[in-house]
Amino acid sequence: MEALDMLRYKRIPLSHGTGAMPAVGFGTLIPEPLATRQAVAAALAVGFRHLDCAERYRNEDVVGDAMREAFAAGTVRRSDVFVTTKLWNTNHRPERVKRAFEASRRRLQVDYVDCYLIHTPFAFKPGDDQDPRDGTGQIVYDSGLSLIDTWQALEQLVDEGLCGAIGLSDVTLEKLKEIVAAARIKPAVVQVESHPYLPEWELLDFCNKHGIVLLAFAALGHGMDPKVLEDPVITSIAVQLNKTPAQVALAWAVQRGTAFLTTSVKPRRIEENFEISALPEDAMRQFRNEITTNVRFNDVVTTGVPGFIPRIEQA
Repeated sequence: MEALDMLRYKRIPLSHGTGAMPAVGFGTLIPEPLATRQAVAAALAVGFRHLDCAERYRNEDVVGDAMREAFAAGTVRRSDVFVTTKLWNTNHRPERVKRAFEASRRRLQVDYVDCYLIHTPFAFKPGDDQDPRDGTGQIVYDSGLSLIDTWQALEQLVDEGLCGAIGLSDVTLEKLKEIVAAARIKPAVVQVESHPYLPEWELLDFCNKHGIVLLAFAALGHGMDPKVLEDPVITSIAVQLNKTPAQVALAWAVQRGTAFLTTSVKPRRIEENFEISALPEDAMRQFRNEITTNVRFNDVVTTGVPGFIPRIEQA
């Protein structure tokens, strides 16, 4: 078992890029700008050193403001913060990738990005409309493009020294296998929905075999039903250890070898999600053997349409 006070500081080595990814990460999918800025500041202050961003979240500039202020105040150094951001579906065409990357980097106000992910394996109609739809309201996909075409454009970013690691998000194991087989630079990171109700053991085994970090989003189930944090196995372990169910679930995520992301705008909750400590081995066995619920909360993996981002209705 890892030292109780060190689990929250664990870093997972990357197969390429800038060293290692902090296992404990803070997601920036927060709709309101002021709340985003305050939450990122709070996360950095309590000890989070991995910020997960995306052009699709439409708030990279605000995240950048919060980071700049923290760097200026001496709260944290840029070299200590691992910054991940993502290429959106409308920018999958190879000629659009570098431009999209540079736009994200400028909005984030950083000289380099530690990890750049393809947000989903689905290419949408290229253009400035992030949510292109036809007259019947259906997403317009870009059928003339393969994922490996986009991946090769990300490889070029690495070749040019513009970013550290590259990876994929919202992919199935089958799609990941395709890229691993064809890629010149293998994915360093795969970000997928994963939590005690969707442990993705087969995907994790494949990632471990190929030196890929599995980065779990919705690590606490995103508050959706059935509620992960109300599971009797998790709540009983929490009582035994005098921890919250969230702390228990997040510790499980790190101890089984994944990195995770949580998001909150509440300072106390942000602090709670960072203050994790190692679980005893019998608790880890309970997670594996006694939790039988299996549910996916976000169907982005089958459509490319992000389920946790509310659509902005046009006037």
